Amino acid sequence: MPDLDGIDDFHGDWFHSAEWDHGVSMAGKRVGIIGTGASAFQFTPEVVKEAAGVTVFMRTPPWVATNPIYHDYITDETHWLLNHVPYYHAWFRFNMFWTSGEGLLSFARCDDSWNDNIQSVSPANQKLREILTKGIETHLEGRPDLIEKLTPWYPPAAKRMLIDNGHYYRALKQDHVRVVEDSIDSITESGVMTSSGEQLEFDVIIYGTGFSASKILFPMRIYGRDGKELRESWDQDPRAYLGVTMPNYPNFFCLYGPNTNIVVNGSIIFFSECEMHYVSKCLRHLLEHQYAAMDCKVAPFQKYNEEIDAESLKMAWGASKVNAWYKNANGRVTQNWPGSLVEFWHQMRELDPNDYEFTRVNEKVVGTAGLEPATT
Repeated sequence: MPDLDGIDDFHGDWFHSAEWDHGVSMAGKRVGIIGTGASAFQFTPEVVKEAAGVTVFMRTPPWVATNPIYHDYITDETHWLLNHVPYYHAWFRFNMFWTSGEGLLSFARCDDSWNDNIQSVSPANQKLREILTKGIETHLEGRPDLIEKLTPWYPPAAKRMLIDNGHYYRALKQDHVRVVEDSIDSITESGVMTSSGEQLEFDVIIYGTGFSASKILFPMRIYGRDGKELRESWDQDPRAYLGVTMPNYPNFFCLYGPNTNIVVNGSIIFFSECEMHYVSKCLRHLLEHQYAAMDCKVAPFQKYNEEIDAESLKMAWGASKVNAWYKNANGRVTQNWPGSLVEFWHQMRELDPNDYEFTRVNEKVVGTAGLEPATT
């Protein structure tokens, strides 16, 4: 939930989209929607179908890539191919990965010779901007006011991009829908007070304000060898070696950890599979050498994160100053993997034992003086 004054004072129905209150009907209601990110992008058109009036409060407009078949059913012919032609399903999936994931990644990479990193970060990124802008203008034809509001000022891929067939834009064009750019000053008993002093009244307020992405592993509490809780050690700046291990937390392996999110295209399942392959290598090494525990060394941990930070600054999401959930409170990119899917796959193939300190049962850390054995 956002930190807004008076949020508990509203007398109507209100909830976060992640905890949708299905007992609340939108039919004939005046609905305020706070947010225009991926969550609100999905539910706003559905609310517009039922509500008498909808006001959308927008902080930053998203870039939207047009896919004309996005909401279409998979055809019977494609189903037949997927079910009957050997390996067709693998090719079908690979084709989506390669053309969208690896293919589009270069459009998000910065070009040092490019002078403008406000609206775009490279010639390719500028071309993508022109294509996406044309899509906005096409879907919002006849509404220059919305075109101006909904055309992002920042480079494509600097924030999470969305995919649609125009469904969202068509919803915003409806006569009973209004897009408000004014920031919210407070929530009142009857609705929303904007920073310009306008009081807007609603029957329902829906918060499509996203998630606490930087609170990785929340709400679990994980303690290290020195008794320090992991997120306390991170201090709102989560980091990991290979996105999987952290010094001082032996035998702790993390999937979907810091800087293992994919933001152009792909599948988090693919990343988790790569990470689990690496974890299995760690477990095999422990068993084969009869070690009780392994603990990531500080040096490779620091070196890896320095490289991640440097590579992140070469991407649109690291170079741009736009607000995004990719970054933590300090502005550092904590979520995204800055490379390709293939590079991540290679990174996770083999374990380098030199990156870790190992402990045998009732023994001190191998090769390290003065440290007590790891405890469970």
